[in-house]
This record gives sequence, structure tokens and C-alpha cells, in this order.
Amino acid sequence: MESKPFRVIDTGVRDGRANIAFDAALIDERQAGHVPDTIRFLRFPPTALIGRHQDLSREVDLDYCRQNGIGVVRRITGGGAIYLDEGQLGWELVFHRASLGTPVLPELAREICTAAARGLSGLGIDARFRPRNDIEVDGRKISGTGGFFDGDVLIYQGTVLVDLDPRKMVAALSIPEAKFAKRRLDTAAERVVSLRELLGGSVPDIGTIQEALIRGFSEGLGIVARPGEITAGEETLARRYELEEIGTDAFVAEIDNPGAAAGVLAGSHTGPGGTIDTFVKLEGPGRRIVQRLLISGDFFVTPPRVVFDLEAHLAGLAVEEVDTAVHAFFRSNAVDTLSVAPADFSASIAAALASAEAGRV
Repeated sequence: MESKPFRVIDTGVRDGRANIAFDAALIDERQAGHVPDTIRFLRFPPTALIGRHQDLSREVDLDYCRQNGIGVVRRITGGGAIYLDEGQLGWELVFHRASLGTPVLPELAREICTAAARGLSGLGIDARFRPRNDIEVDGRKISGTGGFFDGDVLIYQGTVLVDLDPRKMVAALSIPEAKFAKRRLDTAAERVVSLRELLGGSVPDIGTIQEALIRGFSEGLGIVARPGEITAGEETLARRYELEEIGTDAFVAEIDNPGAAAGVLAGSHTGPGGTIDTFVKLEGPGRRIVQRLLISGDFFVTPPRVVFDLEAHLAGLAVEEVDTAVHAFFRSNAVDTLSVAPADFSASIAAALASAEAGRV
């Protein structure tokens, strides 16, 4: 098979919201054919970065972030909350669905993560892919990843923990202890590991780490990576998206404490693909009609907007119709998932509705 060319760009340290706006611009410019398949490296100032569908107040200690100058940003991709600063290196691949010959998201995640682990191992560590979307060294995460398809273009992102103060991470994020108990770890800090810790304090420079990742992607994915230029079109579009949507407080707080309103039912389900939380408001005779429904969590679905379509699809239905409607929705829509299934959404919604039967409202 002929190797596919990929442009390599480095957008440096940018404000968190500007970084995410550039993601959106890069996707759109690739869809339009204005830029080629791309590997992008990026870095953040101190930032609490939550997933597209996550509940802001539940995931971030907003007071701590405000008092310590930590930016709060919502990604356009799914997954869980992370803390980033100049001590982490971000990487992402944005490419056409046909470029790697694998159209299914879980398989692409495995291939990309395995290639990234191969590259990191060249730095003298034993990095390995751990399903569903982590890269680990001896059971501790050095890179979290995730992505989604937007039409025929995939964005797949990851980070490398080069140097990390775990106290800042734990303070900025509201991390549930249960998330770490299942791995028999006492604290969030024990779940992650940095290159500095692994290499005994001798940290490669950013350029060396980038070269290692490029080598891993090139060898593992069969691509040819060449340095390229950031286009004026990307920068202009990114600035527009930052000003109009992604950089706004309204976008960051789009999902924020949805269970606080009176009469809202809450349910949760955790499966292999992450945690799905559902909030439901009922109306009508006997409160048996879904007035509105909101789904949040750290799961990955493609495209992310399909979750909002599902919420709209279920509004106005009788409680008894909801489970059938969920499965029908997934059958009739093109949805890619990463270890999450329609049954997981049904279970979360059912848990919320069951709380009404139990009188917990």
C-alpha cells in the first residue's frame, strides 16, 4: 500500500479555548480540501479541559481554577476531564476516513494508540496501548486519547505527560474516588505517570518527543509525515469559532449542574465505554411524558451532536416508549462509538425514570 502524506504543524502554546477553536477550524478546512491530512502538536497554559458532554460544575473545581488562574475549557470531543499545562504535550491527527483504510473508530483508536506507544517507547520507556483509549507504562497512564468522526474526517487526540504536578491536577479537577478504586489506587495522582518520573528526572526536550511520536505514527500507520505550514484560512476560521462559540462562557457552561432544578430526575450508568448520566423532567397526567432530557458523561460517540439529536428525539414521548425509541434511534442513525452501546444509554435513562417510581424527586 502506498504511504499517505501527512502535514506536520506545531501551533505552540495557545490559550485553551483558542486551541479547541483551532481543532474545529482544522476539521472544517480538511473537509473542504483546503488542507491535507495533518499531525498537529499543541500545548496549553494551565487549563482544566472537560469533554463535550460533561457537567462543568461536577468535573471542575471552579473556585480553585478562578483563584489560581487556570483556564476552563470545553472540548469538541468526548471523554473525561483533564488538567493540562506547559508540562504536557498535545498531539492530534486530523485525516480523511479513507486515508488509513480503517473506517471503524475503535479499530482506528487501537491503531493510532499503538503507533503512539511505539513512538514513546523509543524514548526508553515501555509504553503500551490499554483499551479503550489509554497509553500506559506499567499500568499507569502517560497518555489519554479520544476522537470522533465529523463526516468523513476523523480527529483523534492525545496528550503526553512530560512533567506534571499531580497536586494541581487533583485540585483543579473534581475526580471521583470510585474512578480509581477499581484499579486499587488510593489517589488520582497514582493513576498517572510522567516522562520525568519514568526517566529519573531527565526529560527529553519537546522537539525530541515530537520526533519520537512522528516516527511512531510513520512506522505504525504507514504514513509519510512532512513539516508543513499553518494556513491563513485555518487561523481566520479558528478565531471566528473562538469568538462566536467555543471561546464563550456560554459554550463552556452549556452543561452545568443540570440536576439542580426542581423536579429533575437523575440516573447514571457506568459501562466499558464510560459513565452516562441522564437528567429527565416529566410532565403531563401522572407525570408520564418526557418534557426534556439531558445526557452527560465521559463517553465517546461520533459525531458528538448525535447526543443532542437523541435528546430531541425523546422529548414528548411517553415514559413507556423511551427504551424502544432509544434503540430505534441508534438503528436509524449513523453513529460510531468507542466501547459504548445503545443499551448503555437506555440503562442510564431507565435509572433516572426509576427514581420517579421510587419517589426520589
